[in-house]
Formats: sequence, C-alpha cells, structure tokens
Amino acid sequence: MNGSHDIEVFYDGDCPLCLREIRMIRKLDRNQRVRLTDMASPGFRPGAYGKTMDELMARIHGRSPDGSWLEGVEVFRRVYHAVGFGPLVAVTRLPGVRHLLDVAYRVFARNRLKWTGRCNGETCPAAYKG
Repeated sequence: MNGSHDIEVFYDGDCPLCLREIRMIRKLDRNQRVRLTDMASPGFRPGAYGKTMDELMARIHGRSPDGSWLEGVEVFRRVYHAVGFGPLVAVTRLPGVRHLLDVAYRVFARNRLKWTGRCNGETCPAAYKG
C-alpha cells in the first residue's frame, strides 16, 4: 500500500448508501489521504488481502499503511480524521458516544443488504440475515 495514504477503505460499490458516503469522502479528500477499494469491481479478489468476501461484506474494513486491519466504526473515524474532521472524530471516542455508535453500526451492518433491497430470505447469505 502506498505510504501517502492514511487508510485504505474496502467498500461495497453495489450498495447505494455506501456509494453516497464514498462520493462524499472523495469530495472531502482533497489531499488524497484515503485509498478506496471497490469490492464489487470485477477484478477484486478478496483472497489477495487474506480475507473472504463474506468477512469483508459483513462490516466495513480498512487497512492502515502498515497493513493492519480495522473494522466497523474505527474505519469511519480514521477516514474522517484523514479528510480533516479530527475534532469531530474525537467526540466519537467519548465512552457513551463510542458505545452508541458501535451498536448503531452493528445494527446497520447486519441489515445493510436488506435495507438497500439487495437481500431477501432466499438470496441473502446467513451472515447478513438480521
């Protein structure tokens, strides 16, 4: 991974909500501190990253320049810090706020495919059934 990035984010390019967030990040990322990797692109191979597609789709993942993995709300914290929202990120680390955001994100991640109309009882992997 190029050291000029603060974080690489693995996102679902087929998810309408995710794409809105990614478009906003692209606009905010004037210094190109965030590398965006679309897992829905035809050439994406999760095994090249030592992960399965199910693992990556279950919640948002990011990688630091040193190769360490991050998951869930911490990925968003790192992204928003990289694009200049450090003071806002600090608030998300407060104990009550941290817990609330972690719980809310787990609910979102578990239901994301259903809520975006991309999952039903027959086509949704068990890991994504809320």
